[in-house]
Amino acid sequence: MSCPKTIWLPLTQVRLSFCLHPFLFSEIAKDMKKVYRCWKNIVIAIASIYVSCSLAGQLSAMPVSKVENFEPIAIQVPPPERTSLGICSNNIDLVVNNLIDRSPLNKGKWGILVQTLDGKTLYYRNPDSYLIPASNLKLLVTAAALQKLNPAGSIRSKSIRDWIVETNLRSNNQYADVLLRYLGGSQSVQEILTDLGVSSQGYRLRDGSGLSRNNLATPRTMVETLQAMYSAPNHDIFLASLPVAGTSGTLKNRLRSSTTQGHVYAKTGTLKGVRSLSGYLEHPDYGSVVFSIMTNQPTTQSGTVLVKAIDEIVLRLSSMINCT
Repeated sequence: MSCPKTIWLPLTQVRLSFCLHPFLFSEIAKDMKKVYRCWKNIVIAIASIYVSCSLAGQLSAMPVSKVENFEPIAIQVPPPERTSLGICSNNIDLVVNNLIDRSPLNKGKWGILVQTLDGKTLYYRNPDSYLIPASNLKLLVTAAALQKLNPAGSIRSKSIRDWIVETNLRSNNQYADVLLRYLGGSQSVQEILTDLGVSSQGYRLRDGSGLSRNNLATPRTMVETLQAMYSAPNHDIFLASLPVAGTSGTLKNRLRSSTTQGHVYAKTGTLKGVRSLSGYLEHPDYGSVVFSIMTNQPTTQSGTVLVKAIDEIVLRLSSMINCT
């Protein structure tokens, strides 16, 4: 037997010397190495805990002002890109929402409904919300008048046909209020429109002109009226009374794009903080599209900004292509 036998534990800088039988020395060496490995793991764990606690202490000691002074950065998400042919119908929701959800257009409420003549919905946003419709209310009054009154008849020596055209095309408030009286008031209008299939729960009529802020209507009511009048008796007079984009009436100087000029027949609506446009869009993919766009904003909101946004929505709709 050779002596001494030595075991070196490097982490502890300890050298153990023994004078034992080789077998016993071997077994002891194995056990000592196991103890060493176990102890080494404990030391590493303790060191890790110490480092973690140290870092946590340093982070907690950082001045709060650094977080409080942090300024968030607004990231604008662009709308889906158009194809060379137009906007895919699957993306129209994102495109329109991106437009009206930005400031300052998001300070008020928007109500929009767009449908094909067979009732397929292409886009909607708060379609059943009550909004001040302004002169869009004239659509309800003139639609009812064409169902109850003879267009060849007259009001104050002017034919009812011409009276209705003046009411919608020029948005003549006096003509609209007189027309409502000839019809027998709002209750009479409600009964006539109900027979046309327009729900009486979707509007509140306080005058014929739309000047009262107590008037209320939903985009669905406007679309239901337009849908019904497209094929109702005297529908040709009704359609002829609507302003045409870039051509006549209150739309003469609007929507002069190649895809909308001469292809949009719609009634405008204007009050402080209120803009509306409801009518028909002749679409290359969907045929005649019925739409109603209404927004109620703070009275300090720029009317020019609102009109531009509504026209932009119509332009987007006109460039939509059927991707389904």
